[in-house]
Amino acid sequence: MTAEATRDAPAQKRLRADARRNRDKLVEVAAQMFASDGVDASLEEIARRAGVGIGTLYRHFPTREHLVEVVYRREVEGLCHAAEELARDHPADAALELWMQRFVDYIATKRGLATSLRLLLTTNSTLFSDTSGRVSGAMRSLVQAAAAAGKIRADVDASDVMHALGGIYSAPNTPDWRERSGRLVKLLMDGLRFGARG
Repeated sequence: MTAEATRDAPAQKRLRADARRNRDKLVEVAAQMFASDGVDASLEEIARRAGVGIGTLYRHFPTREHLVEVVYRREVEGLCHAAEELARDHPADAALELWMQRFVDYIATKRGLATSLRLLLTTNSTLFSDTSGRVSGAMRSLVQAAAAAGKIRADVDASDVMHALGGIYSAPNTPDWRERSGRLVKLLMDGLRFGARG
């Protein structure tokens, strides 16, 4: 069990099933709206789309920063879990490519949260110490598996791949950003496969 899951377990256990569903729906909708509208997305609209009142949102998340932190932790957890699932269910190179496409969604949410994440850096939040290295670790395991299977070049360094993907984060936020980012992932995979022995 992760540190986050351990920390959240007592609170989650105390929630009734309907309250837990409401909380999960709020986090899901908030992630979508932060990715599309940025961190200033309306909390009232998040509550409305989640099918609850604003009072319910504030009962679960007393401040916007609390909601941001929970959303960010959820995105990291989802990305790491996806790496395990994809590695189990797909050939190593396909798992890596699918995970990198999922990484684009993570980047979109992170861009939307950027202002609040910077604010959390100045607080006593354990967010960054708890999540540091987890995403790069997931990437490393997928890259190493694909290289070991001969599906990508043997000389690939996972940190170089992560650096290349990081470039997507700094690309201008134009209407076709997601589409272009998906194409960049495909180009990156073509380069990783070039010269592979498999």
